[in-house]
Amino acid sequence: MENQGASVVITHHILDDKQLEYDQWLAEIVPLTKHARGFIDLQIIRPIPKLTFVYTVIIRFDTVDNLKIWMESDTRKQMIERASLLFRKQDRYQIKSGLEFLFETPEQAHQVPRRWKQYLVTWSAIYPLSLLIPIILLPVLRYFHIPQNHFSDGLLISGCIVFLMVYLVMPNYTRVIRKWLNK
Repeated sequence: MENQGASVVITHHILDDKQLEYDQWLAEIVPLTKHARGFIDLQIIRPIPKLTFVYTVIIRFDTVDNLKIWMESDTRKQMIERASLLFRKQDRYQIKSGLEFLFETPEQAHQVPRRWKQYLVTWSAIYPLSLLIPIILLPVLRYFHIPQNHFSDGLLISGCIVFLMVYLVMPNYTRVIRKWLNK
C-alpha cells in the first residue's frame, strides 16, 4: 500500500470570552506543529463571530506514525494542558489517513470507499463550489471596499470551500450516494 499521508481533525469548543486567548495560544502551538517531523500543512477554521464558538484544526502529516508522534508528544500535551481552561469541552481529535474523514458517516464509520470514488466525489463537490463561491464572495468583498488581491481573495475563497466541504457538502453528499460509495 502506498503512503497516503495522514490527517487529524481537531475540534476545540472555546468559552465565549476566551477566543482572543485561544488565538494567542494558537500563535504559539502552530510553529511547534510546523516543526514536527513529517508535517505537511494545516488549516484552521475559525468560528463565526457571535454565532459559533468551535475552532476546527486540520493538520496533515506524511505518515500516520509521525502524526501520532506529534499528537502524543509531551510538547503538545503541555500546550493542551495550558489551553484547557479555554475549552468548553475536552480536546478532541480523529486521526485518518488521506481524506477519508470527508467520506465517513456515523453509521458506516468502519468503511472507507475506494480511492477513485473518493476522487470523483471530491472533484464533483469542489468543482461547483469553485465556480459558485467566487461569484458570491468577490462582489461581497468589493462591496465592503476590501481591495482586490489575488492571494487574499484566494485564501478567503478556498477557506469558504473547505468549510462548506467539511461541514455541509460532504456529510450530506456522502449520505445521499452512500450505497454507490460503499459498493
